[in-house]
Amino acid sequence: MTEIHANQRVAVLTDSQNLYHSAQSRYSRKIDYSALLEKAVQNRDLVRAIAYVIRAESPEEERFFEALRDIGFETKIKDIKTFPDGSKKADWDLGMSLDAVTLASHVDVVVLCTGDGDFARLCSHLRHEGVRVEAMGFGSSTADELVDAADTFVDLGERKDTFLL
Repeated sequence: MTEIHANQRVAVLTDSQNLYHSAQSRYSRKIDYSALLEKAVQNRDLVRAIAYVIRAESPEEERFFEALRDIGFETKIKDIKTFPDGSKKADWDLGMSLDAVTLASHVDVVVLCTGDGDFARLCSHLRHEGVRVEAMGFGSSTADELVDAADTFVDLGERKDTFLL
């Protein structure tokens, strides 16, 4: 796989729920999405930055969605599902994967901002297609199979002062 160089076209796909829960449970802090995007792009050509978010009817979430857009993220919003037994589910795994596969022919690099091991197979597929895959997440809550499947991994927890508010 190629190394980082200035002319690479980059797509940044951010699993906001995964990052939020990791930052809250490990550090009781929030993600600095501006710093995250800057590190993901690294002075390369940004093609798309997508933040996958869940609408949970929280009063401050619309401000959060707007802040993401102001930083430069396109937001894809999914409503949380509540089942008859009271359990809730909301994830973007399939949507992120489909977007990554669709974008693969338009970019040189896909940066997956998540710790979810379900994306390991996606990394293998993208690499097979000639796309460099970089992952960013909190090492203490990132699946080993994701770290192993990506070309590189940035542990956000090693630079808390940069990536956490």
